[in-house]
Amino acid sequence: MARTISPIDLRMDDLDRLVDRTRHAPLTEDEHATLKAAINTLGYVAQLLEQKGTTLAGLRHLLLGTQTEKTRDVLARAGLAAETPATPNEEASDGSAEPRRVPRQRGHGRHAADAYGGAAHVAVPHPQLHHGDRCPLCITGKVYAQRDPGLLIRLRGQPPISGTIYALEKLRCNLCGEIFTADPPPGIGSEKYDATTGAMVALLKYGSGMPFHRLERLQADLQIPLPASTQWEIVDDLATRLRPILTEVIRQAANGEVVHNDDTSMTVLALERPGAPRGDPDDVSPDRTGVFTSGIVAMRDGHRVALFVTGRRHAGENLARVLAERTADLGPPIQMCDALSRNLPKPLAVIVGHCLAHARRHVVEVAPSFPAECRRILETLGTVYRHDAEAREQALSPEARLAYHQTHSRPVLEDLHGWLTAQLADHLVEPNSSLGQAITHVLKHWVPLTLFLRQAGAPLDNNIVERSLKKAILHRKNALFYKTPNGAHVGDLFMSLIHTCELEGVNPFQYLTALQRHADALGANPTAWLPWNYEDAVAAAAPG
Repeated sequence: MARTISPIDLRMDDLDRLVDRTRHAPLTEDEHATLKAAINTLGYVAQLLEQKGTTLAGLRHLLLGTQTEKTRDVLARAGLAAETPATPNEEASDGSAEPRRVPRQRGHGRHAADAYGGAAHVAVPHPQLHHGDRCPLCITGKVYAQRDPGLLIRLRGQPPISGTIYALEKLRCNLCGEIFTADPPPGIGSEKYDATTGAMVALLKYGSGMPFHRLERLQADLQIPLPASTQWEIVDDLATRLRPILTEVIRQAANGEVVHNDDTSMTVLALERPGAPRGDPDDVSPDRTGVFTSGIVAMRDGHRVALFVTGRRHAGENLARVLAERTADLGPPIQMCDALSRNLPKPLAVIVGHCLAHARRHVVEVAPSFPAECRRILETLGTVYRHDAEAREQALSPEARLAYHQTHSRPVLEDLHGWLTAQLADHLVEPNSSLGQAITHVLKHWVPLTLFLRQAGAPLDNNIVERSLKKAILHRKNALFYKTPNGAHVGDLFMSLIHTCELEGVNPFQYLTALQRHADALGANPTAWLPWNYEDAVAAAAPG
């Protein structure tokens, strides 16, 4: 996990004076903090320089902060002005296909009532008037109910986990000593922690990155104690009961038409101790020491499925285990990943496409040194992305989108390919320079980078799984690690279900609650309890 260094505005002559001051007088608190921060930064940078994969661009991002990679901002930092792209799907006034720029209208910034899908809805009838009554103002007319009611939205705060104490009256016979206790109210259940408790704890921990101990402190402040150990017992037990739906989600991902994958580093303490297990001996080298969380996002029948897998396997190895569940009569899926070989699901057959955004990043990193050359590459890729946005706004089918890119994107990319080839062939760019290496990378992977020009449904980039991995990174930044492989498996299960709900626009709290309340039906038919169809199963299971 990379450390975060807060930038300090300090010039070298100020630092020299500060060092000289230590010889004559004690430092103030602020001066001591400044000098300590400078020394810590120097030590950390020295450690990074010893690592093989450290680059100047990486150090620049670490010390100066991450900057936006939008073309206009990249070129502005390089001293060039980018051409303003046209808004997609807007034709010129003369009716030609050449788009024109239209100013974007600003909204009021407030959420509409239908955005509050998780809020309770309360119908409030008029206290005096009813549909068809005489108008009290003009006496002659009649009032009729309107289709759209007046809406008031009121939000209230409450603890993440709330509680209710039921005081059951007890009566004791003074003669025989028998005690009679009132029955609990109907519907409260026999368990202390109901289904909503497990759903909320899992959502806060694995969906929002809140560690157990932090929730424990919050609940203690709100005088509804919930120890961290109890939280773990709740989610661990819940994960065991939800295994059937994870198995079904894996099956859905295995049969997807398009799969994205990548990974990020993770820490599992039990795997870092001396003598810790190295993973399955069948497919993991005993010399491998790294631990990773792989992210997989699959598209199937218009639905998106997310999977997270933590362990010693790389993203390609985890994808191979998922695709091993693929139905035999299905052809190979489209796989989108970056150019690292460890992302490939060897030895399974896939139609590989490489991420255009990763290739673009190589160009962005060298833009300050080669602004004119990088401008041509970035603006050409911007044109391709604009064409893809136009196809998406027109809701084109995969085949129609392929034809659209072949008509509009292929000519500009063929022109770019010829220009890139000429830069190296005509010795206009030194092959070993940073720009030459970026161009070499693009040309080397040109065929998988342009898969969307030949294969219907092929995406342009791997951004969807990059965004998905932020879920694991958020956990890593807040909780720092998993303690055991079982803890990692529990986290993977909940992250997979929660993020699949997010991709499908489904309320993950309601979904996890429903799965617990219908655990028997879930075990009998997991296919009916996926995020996009579980509401039908709940309605079918309702009495009456």
